[in-house]
Amino acid sequence: MPYYSYFCVLNSKLARDEFNQQFIAIKTNKRNAEIKRKDMNKNRITTLFGIEYPIIQGGMVWISGWRLASAVSNAGGLGLLGAGSMHPETLVEHIHKMKEATDKPWGVNVPLMYPEIDKLVDILISEGVKIVFTSAGSPKKYTQRFHEAGMKVAHVVSSSKFARKCEEAGVDAIVAEGFEAGGHNGREETTTLTLIPQVRQATTLPLIAAGGIGSGQAMLASMALGAEGVQIGTLFALTTESSASEAYKERCTNLEEGDTMLTLKLISPTRLVKNDLYCRILQAEKEGAAVEDLRAILGQAAAKRGIFEGDLENGELEIGQIASAVKAIRPVSEVMQQLVEEFDRTKAAVANL
Repeated sequence: MPYYSYFCVLNSKLARDEFNQQFIAIKTNKRNAEIKRKDMNKNRITTLFGIEYPIIQGGMVWISGWRLASAVSNAGGLGLLGAGSMHPETLVEHIHKMKEATDKPWGVNVPLMYPEIDKLVDILISEGVKIVFTSAGSPKKYTQRFHEAGMKVAHVVSSSKFARKCEEAGVDAIVAEGFEAGGHNGREETTTLTLIPQVRQATTLPLIAAGGIGSGQAMLASMALGAEGVQIGTLFALTTESSASEAYKERCTNLEEGDTMLTLKLISPTRLVKNDLYCRILQAEKEGAAVEDLRAILGQAAAKRGIFEGDLENGELEIGQIASAVKAIRPVSEVMQQLVEEFDRTKAAVANL
């Protein structure tokens, strides 16, 4: 349209009215988007941990070092160091590097059945760690001590029964993890979709959903069920900053549905990729193997062999079911941006149903 004609049209009353309506609509949509983002950012989880988004990166063994955890924290989530695969002196080193890499909130995941747990607890307190996520054990023994040191405490559970025990123990938040998750799992084989609303009914504590969450859509679904935040492992395990081997990442980004299974129930239920080690375990379990037999098949440091060293056939390849939806290794910043944008877009779409 010629320049002069454009202004002739615009000066007509009809065109002016239409222009004003479009301008108002744009401002309204922008304001609504800001309100939605504010709703996502301001809840009990973001307030408790002082973070921008209610997204927690799981503290995974051989994966969650200072590079990954600091990248998540710097992107607005809560990064966690995975102390379960660290010697005490290694944990101290990663804590010091975290302090240099970010000024945002971060924490440490500690399996309570760790052989040197008392030494780890002393380190967390002496180093001034402010947030601790505990798992694989009862939180009752250490929660009060953590609180006396000024820490916020969250504990991972796989049932509403244990959620109630967590509330009795005085933790600040609960992570309810469905058995879609990678690595160690609950024996109940309860899915996240089933677990979250039941845990929500069982406790009044701030609730974080985990297990099979790999998109903004899944985040919104978890919150619709009663969660106030999500803990994500697999997506972050397959990022550039993850300390897992490149061979492990490559294998996991080529998985299809059904390529992971829950096994080792006699020892500790663990979701693994189907490889040679998994097949040997499966055959032994079918033949009635005892715990000692299964431990012999695993050998020493099976998770380290598979995840950190990249032994794809003889090591444990722990990863969640949602790995089948991850087809590229990307930086944390891109993963976080996509999660937030998908959440906002899906929330707006659901509002129109």
